[in-house]
Amino acid sequence: MAGPSKPDPRPQEETVKVDIVDGVAWVAFNRPDKRNCMSPKLNKQMLKVLEELEFRDDVQVLVLTGEGTAWSAGMDLLEYFREAELQGLHKTREHQRQAYGWWERLRWYEKPTVAMINGWCFGGAYGPLFGCDLAFCSDDAQFGLSEINWAILPGGGASKVAAELMNFRDAMYHAMMGENLTGPQAAAKGMVNESLPADKLKDRVQEVCDVLKKKDSQALRATKWAMRRVREMTYDNAEDYLIRAQEALNDFGGWETRKEATKQFLDEKTFKPGLGAFDKDKLKG
Repeated sequence: MAGPSKPDPRPQEETVKVDIVDGVAWVAFNRPDKRNCMSPKLNKQMLKVLEELEFRDDVQVLVLTGEGTAWSAGMDLLEYFREAELQGLHKTREHQRQAYGWWERLRWYEKPTVAMINGWCFGGAYGPLFGCDLAFCSDDAQFGLSEINWAILPGGGASKVAAELMNFRDAMYHAMMGENLTGPQAAAKGMVNESLPADKLKDRVQEVCDVLKKKDSQALRATKWAMRRVREMTYDNAEDYLIRAQEALNDFGGWETRKEATKQFLDEKTFKPGLGAFDKDKLKG
């Protein structure tokens, strides 16, 4: 008979793996033997990694994935929940703030982010899923809110994520029934952009990253933040916000960028906005 579970001895620095290749930071949860469930160590390391990468010139896009057969199975039941509950409310709050802190940083990240979901995505993993701007999964991925099966509700933002990404009836069924979704089912319900065969997943994500790298970085940042903000606004408020956001973007080099793009379209006739991005490299001249 197996003995009781013990805390993971893995050093904090080893809980997250980073590989930067040609402008893309491939960031991976690195607890494959634990199905990459999120422990306090991992949460602290993720915030550190995100902050270290956010303003690096050699990083244009960040991809979040998982080592092994899972993206993330959610929160570590031993280290995140049980050990905190034994120590008291102060420790529970500490663990919550560590997790929610990097999820928030991810939601408002300066650079485009892509979730590459290569396996299980359960419960608390919905936090970073929603934090990423785009999401792609393998057909054999599994998405689940299993909280109801062990007598708690989908907390930590998970209920909100389901309600945001799916329609009301689908979200309610998902939360109440505790039944998993396959990759194709998750795509059909709006949890991810696309579901692909496992051997095609990374190539598709690389393709998306290559397209994003060609876009103006300031405009990408303004666009992704605008899309999150306007979801909670009335139409009139959103209209006003977007006018102000564009004015702010102009102060980040927007006027020069727009003039160059307009020149390439109207004068040089070297690009068409509906068919691709302008050549931003000409701005460096």
